[in-house]
Order: sequence, then structure tokens, then C-alpha cells
Amino acid sequence: MKYFAPAESYAMIIGCHGTGWLPVVQSRSKAKDGFMYHWNYENVPMTRFFGGLSAEYQTDISTLAQSLSNNGLTMEYILFDDCYMSSLEVAYELRHVTNYMIASPTEVMVFGMPYSTMGKYLLSETPDYKAICDSFYRFYSDYQYPYGTLAVTDCSYLDELAALMKQIHSNYSFDSTQVVHIQRMDGYSPVIFYDLGDYVRVLCGTGAEEYNCFITLLDKVVPHKIHTEEFYTASRGPVAVERFSGITTSEPSTNSKMVDYPQTSWYMDTY
Repeated sequence: MKYFAPAESYAMIIGCHGTGWLPVVQSRSKAKDGFMYHWNYENVPMTRFFGGLSAEYQTDISTLAQSLSNNGLTMEYILFDDCYMSSLEVAYELRHVTNYMIASPTEVMVFGMPYSTMGKYLLSETPDYKAICDSFYRFYSDYQYPYGTLAVTDCSYLDELAALMKQIHSNYSFDSTQVVHIQRMDGYSPVIFYDLGDYVRVLCGTGAEEYNCFITLLDKVVPHKIHTEEFYTASRGPVAVERFSGITTSEPSTNSKMVDYPQTSWYMDTY
């Protein structure tokens, strides 16, 4: 690609099924038992994804990051036209190979990104990230299924965020009984993807100095974000959006899919 189409900058759009940071192959078989992905449901409105339905067609985020790094490529942005990819763990893995990540923290309706209106902002010499989000919001506000979330992550702040979260984790322990008070961002049971800002709110309490520092930094990490009043899940239908930071974390999840979470770069750098 670099040989046939040399350019001053590059960007990447990936469209398929998505499950955030979850690896292709779980290290323990129990993680597969009784689990239904969002594409397994029938007779419901369709949503999108990253990776194929079987392991030979699926790709880990760490593999994507390593492939770009091996070829000396740093993207202006990576846009995921897929479900669940606005994940802190995903963004952190990609932080050295893209300046920005554009993605949805929830399921994306099958129509995907409205490129007919969004495209000019994506393809301009200087991408207009606010206009990208606004264009997405206008489309899904009037769509047949009025459910949509989108956010832009500035990856240049993620190392600073990791350092702050390491400090927070050393000072606060999460009370698992409080997990029901965190905004869910998926339809899984137990929940896998929680709103990041809401997780830290419950972890620290809004009166903590660390929480105020976190909120200030989070506004830099996610400078642009939008959401409709509800997002859609294949398993639960519409879910109300009461609190929204534009990016998720799986930190408080007790789902069996969490078996490999300690191997994520984010976990290793924040504990």
C-alpha cells in the first residue's frame, strides 16, 4: 500500500463484527460456555462487528497494532465501523500506531457509519472530528432505529491516563456490590463493557481529588462524543443512556470472558 499509494498521512477504516479487546482464543474453555455474542440473536435488528464468526477469520487488536508497527505506519485515525470498539483497552493497545480512534462503545446498527454525510469530514486534509460525530448523531436521530453512540479518542493522552489510573487503583478498591450503579454499555450478562467515567465515579466517589483530576483528563482523552437517548442491544433491546463518557472499560466485569483481562496492556500498566 505504501509503495503503490505513498502519502503524507494515512488513515484506516475497519468494518465487520467487533467485541472490543476480547481475544480470539480464550485461554480457558469455560469462557466459551453458554455465551452468546450479539450476532447470534435471530429475528432482531442487525448490528455490526470486527472479525469473522470463526477464529480463522478473527483478529486480535494486539495483532493489528503489531502489524501496523512492523510496517512503520502511524495512522491519523482508525475508524471502527463495528460494535463495542470504543474501549479503553482497545485504544491503549493502539496508542502508538494511531493518533485518534473513532468508534462506538455500544452495538452499531447494521447500516453502520453514514459515509454519504460523514465522508467529507473523514477525507479532508484535516479531519473534522466534531463534525464526524455530529454527522453520525444527525443520521441516527432520524434513523428507522434511532440508536447510536460514537466517540473520538485522542491517543496522545492515554499514557497520562494510565499513570493516573495506576495511582487511583493503588488508593481505592472497588466494591463489587456497587457494580449495579455503573452505566452498562452492552447487552451481555454479566456486563462486559461499562462506561469508563461512571466506573471511576463509583470507584473513587465524586468528592475525591483524584476523581476531579480524572474528569479533567478524560475530557482530553475523549474530546468529542455523542449519543442518542438509548442504545440498542440484540439481547436486551434498547437501553437508556444515563451517563456517557464515550469510552468503556471492562475493569469491574465478572463475566467469564474476563479470564484473559490481566494479559491486556492496559491492565498490566495500571496495576
